[in-house]
Amino acid sequence: MYGLFLQIPEAPAELSLFELIMKGGIVMIPIAFLSICVVYITVERYLYLRAVLKRPSNFLETISGHLKEGNINGAKAYASHFQSSTGFVMRSGLDSIGKPIREIESTMESATNIEISEMEKNMGYLGVIAGVAPMLGFVGTIVGIIHIFYDISLSDNISIGIIAGGLYEKMITSGAGLLVGILAYTSYHILYQGIHKFTRQIQKDSFEFLKSIQARS
Repeated sequence: MYGLFLQIPEAPAELSLFELIMKGGIVMIPIAFLSICVVYITVERYLYLRAVLKRPSNFLETISGHLKEGNINGAKAYASHFQSSTGFVMRSGLDSIGKPIREIESTMESATNIEISEMEKNMGYLGVIAGVAPMLGFVGTIVGIIHIFYDISLSDNISIGIIAGGLYEKMITSGAGLLVGILAYTSYHILYQGIHKFTRQIQKDSFEFLKSIQARS
């Protein structure tokens, strides 16, 4: 019978994700803005890289075939047909045919550098966000902890409930900042893998292209 009079403690109400984020305070505003920037830059750069890195498997073989036949215009038309970085670099080399090999090679290197610069556009922001977002989170947490202890000093009430209740809210900013930083860091390096892949491939293509020109002369 005694058990019938025992009061079962009510389970604490669960917070929704939005309510949890709102408890992070004003520092969550810049962190949320940075998260939007990360998503925008990542999607925009991914779509751009996917477009310019497209390259048929027989791309170089087709150009070399045109050169062997002496059909330079055909090679130029084929290179221009694909709106890709490789096509742009090859077209710059084809436009320089007739000049010394060193000059053709220099022209293609300049074209490659231009394409890499275009690929890296805005990606530096991802690196900045990867470093800034976690620091913003820590700043929010530290400011929140300062407020907690200031309130304790005024009320002269050292209660675990007061400390824990305020502390978990302030730790939200640290968690959010770290999450945004991790996303930015991961996106930065994944996108750069595509650029590095292009760099390796264009070096091979340029070498084979210059060999084709030398064999033709």
